[in-house]
Amino acid sequence: MNVIACYKVVPDEQDIVIRPDRTLSFDKAEWKIGQYDLHAIETGMQIVEVASGKLSALSIGSRQLESTKLKKGILSRGPGDLFQVIDESLAVADSYHTASVLAAAIKKIGGIDLVLCGEGSSDLYAQQVGAQLGELLAMTTVNAVSKLTVEGDKLIAERTLEEEVEVVEIPLPAVVSVTTDINLPRIPSMKEILAAGKKPVTQWSLADIGLEISTQSTEIISTLAPLQAERKQIILEGESEEIINKFFESLRKVL
Repeated sequence: MNVIACYKVVPDEQDIVIRPDRTLSFDKAEWKIGQYDLHAIETGMQIVEVASGKLSALSIGSRQLESTKLKKGILSRGPGDLFQVIDESLAVADSYHTASVLAAAIKKIGGIDLVLCGEGSSDLYAQQVGAQLGELLAMTTVNAVSKLTVEGDKLIAERTLEEEVEVVEIPLPAVVSVTTDINLPRIPSMKEILAAGKKPVTQWSLADIGLEISTQSTEIISTLAPLQAERKQIILEGESEEIINKFFESLRKVL
């Protein structure tokens, strides 16, 4: 089975600086692999270990992807090779633009049975790319998967809903978005980190995958941190009816 896991490189939220005008500065931010995408990588590894086959990794973005540290960071987790589509226009790609570029890259790679995505990106968390990617590839598409097993030429997926667990049978090829409940991503050993540097990396431009540099369907007007509200610091202790009434009265004054 040929599996490809998609991931996104995002700024470390601990390094993001909020300026006085509430705009965000990423100048000192380290870049890392999105936490949700690590679960997609681990899912891919578990599948190829059971069903045999090959796991590849795929990412699109700007020049941050060229970091040797980030390449080793993803390849040390198990993928046999890495594909990247790099263009500065992809630094602010919306979900549809992202899905379109991923779809073109996957078609160029060819022969993919299963595409894995995280439930959302660690920065925007729109939860749209997986669904749009499946539509563009004309593949069976399932999201919110918390368990995934191989059964012959199909997959059995569990989706944890609000009041029940749904079990679905997925024919291949397919695009599956997994949740963080599905596994615990492995920590690479030193041997795996050193071996990652010898694995093949293919870098493409948009032209290489048959796309032109184009404007995306949405435009980011501004990104602002939320207003910091001063806390009321009203503390009520106890479970009596009087305390509960005081609690609701405090809420009514605020609302």
